[in-house]
Amino acid sequence: MHWHNPVCLRGPVSRTRTCWKRANTTKKRTMDHRTPRKNQPRTDIRVELVERIRREIAAGTYETPEKWQAALDRLMDRLEEE
Repeated sequence: MHWHNPVCLRGPVSRTRTCWKRANTTKKRTMDHRTPRKNQPRTDIRVELVERIRREIAAGTYETPEKWQAALDRLMDRLEEE
């Protein structure tokens, strides 16, 4: 293995160089329009569905053998595709 000391490297090797400073100051963070803001309610959540599933989980009726079998079938299909 050949070791190079830092003197032989070319290009911006540290963030103290002016080209790194210039690149960091020109970038501005933009908020994605799909990201919900803190004060805005999310409209894509189906509240009724969430409440029904929470009730089923609390009652112990959410996980059924049929649902497990369907999940396993989907998993097997996905693994067979790979």
